[in-house]
Amino acid sequence: MVEHLSQDDPPVYDLLIVGGGINGTAIARDAAGRGLSVLLCEGDDIASHTSSASTKLIHGGLRYLEQFEFALVGKALAERKRLLRAAPHIIWPLRFVLPHQPHLRPVWMIRIGLFLYDRLGGRRGRGLPGSRSINLRKHVAGRPLQDAFVRGFVYSDAWVQDARLAVLNAMDAAERGARILTRTRCLSARREHDGWTAELRLPDGSTQPVRGRALVNATGPWAAHFLDDIARVQHRHNLRLIKGSHIVVPKMFAHDHAYIFQQPDRRIVFAIPYERDFTLIGTTDVEYNDDPAAPRIADDETAYLCEAASRYFRQTLKPQDVVWSYSGVRPLLDDESGSASEITRDYLLALDREGAPLLNVFGGKITTARKLAEEALDTLQPALGHTQPAWTGDAPLPGGDLPNSDFTAFHEEFARRRKWLPDALALRLCRNYGTRALRIVGYASRLEDLGAHFGSDLYAAEVDYLIEAEWARTVEDILWRRSKLGLHVDRTGIERLQTYLQEQIRK
Repeated sequence: MVEHLSQDDPPVYDLLIVGGGINGTAIARDAAGRGLSVLLCEGDDIASHTSSASTKLIHGGLRYLEQFEFALVGKALAERKRLLRAAPHIIWPLRFVLPHQPHLRPVWMIRIGLFLYDRLGGRRGRGLPGSRSINLRKHVAGRPLQDAFVRGFVYSDAWVQDARLAVLNAMDAAERGARILTRTRCLSARREHDGWTAELRLPDGSTQPVRGRALVNATGPWAAHFLDDIARVQHRHNLRLIKGSHIVVPKMFAHDHAYIFQQPDRRIVFAIPYERDFTLIGTTDVEYNDDPAAPRIADDETAYLCEAASRYFRQTLKPQDVVWSYSGVRPLLDDESGSASEITRDYLLALDREGAPLLNVFGGKITTARKLAEEALDTLQPALGHTQPAWTGDAPLPGGDLPNSDFTAFHEEFARRRKWLPDALALRLCRNYGTRALRIVGYASRLEDLGAHFGSDLYAAEVDYLIEAEWARTVEDILWRRSKLGLHVDRTGIERLQTYLQEQIRK
């Protein structure tokens, strides 16, 4: 890939993609694998906004069945099965417990919903356990709950390290020839008779023109802004920006199940085991009209989530218990729903053929990004004239090429060969990087061989890998997106990491 380009003779790509969230990176991956030349630009870091601020679930959305979104749920559950195969290191099964509250939803309604969820998900092909009723007085998941909860239900979904999923898509795209430019903003995009010319601002402040036969607007919450102010193209689709916030508190239960709690307003709130020592609780649904780049949880959202959990747990949760919080802005298609929680989570691909092709991505969710990308390339196929078929359905993501997709066997063998690695570090490396963890440990034979220590279990060998292979440039990239070690590394470690990054990136 050419890195130094002439201003007078800008390179021409088949596809210019603006936006480095999960949708943009998935489209780049699919396109590169079909033999197209691709450039993706992202104004910040990969997955630096909505795609790193989800509830971190690969799921169909049990509650969407109440809204009769059967097609969306079925599509998402089919993707759940594929993603469990494609990335078994960063995606794994998770059992959810639904304590029953008769005045909110009757037993028959829950049973029907779970029956449909099991069948739509085709769970038997992946070996996910089916749903069932449980006695919370006897089940381990009942111990942290108030005595009033006697009956419950359990069902299966999956957990995902969301920002890493976007990064792995970007890595696969780059390894197949795509050019991925982070911290590179698209200043303008001009439609011409035979393609698009975009003006990019590079990280050093210089500008660079690039050309593409087609343009993809995958800017998420900025999709309408991009059309109005960057590409200056008329459009008829509107987005509603919905802020979803989460809180993280010290661990509230010791088992490995998650909870789904029904609320009096008919919303649901999850409580999920998180990073060994914590519990993740979320999410809210709040209309949002401010800058999508800087959402922050409001005091009333924190109070709502604390009260939501306290309705179920024996332990009363208070705002002062929160050790961390994060918020993301979901760009949802405006379907004129009255309630933010009732807006469809499905996506729309709108192809504008009034001249050079422009594909606009509206809406979507992290679970269906691979399918969205496949449909995007199929939609663009006539305009670009490419003939290679869809291919990502059975292809592993980087690090996901585990024998038989068996994470447990891989982890056990990885740790057995490296008895000098602390157990927690061996597990985290396998979970974050899968087979790519071998590139981090290399030929090391003792912990000191991994280089400088920055606190918790972060060493220079991992940081070097993230700089070289995953576009990491800042402390936040490493501690909050490539990992969640920000919950474990102290201020001294952060300062040492900052100094080390500055030295390494200057080289």
